[in-house]
Amino acid sequence: MRHILIAAALVCATPAVADAYERVADKSTFLGLVTGKTLSNRLYGVSLNVGGNGDISGGALGWDITGDWTWQDGYFCRDMSWGGDSIGYNCQMVEVRGGNEMRFTSDQGTGDAASFKLR
Repeated sequence: MRHILIAAALVCATPAVADAYERVADKSTFLGLVTGKTLSNRLYGVSLNVGGNGDISGGALGWDITGDWTWQDGYFCRDMSWGGDSIGYNCQMVEVRGGNEMRFTSDQGTGDAASFKLR
């Protein structure tokens, strides 16, 4: 059950508003956006910190989220676990809107998307 909930929160389909988002294609731009901020999706109770040293930490629905990330060929590639259960490895396209909202689209931009506020 936890896998289903976290999967929904981290890759919940969102309406396509492609022209409102701008692609983040390089690691330095990505780090400039997330450094010192928390990615949050209050609807699903997800709160994440993405560290410049390649770590991911946070929580969702009372369970810890941990993981690692790298930037590969223009994609955010992460391997995470939630409450000790693996969510798995995935490379995701990153987009930003207004400097305060970030969207991650799984499977290098061909899968489901999840949006987060940058706080």
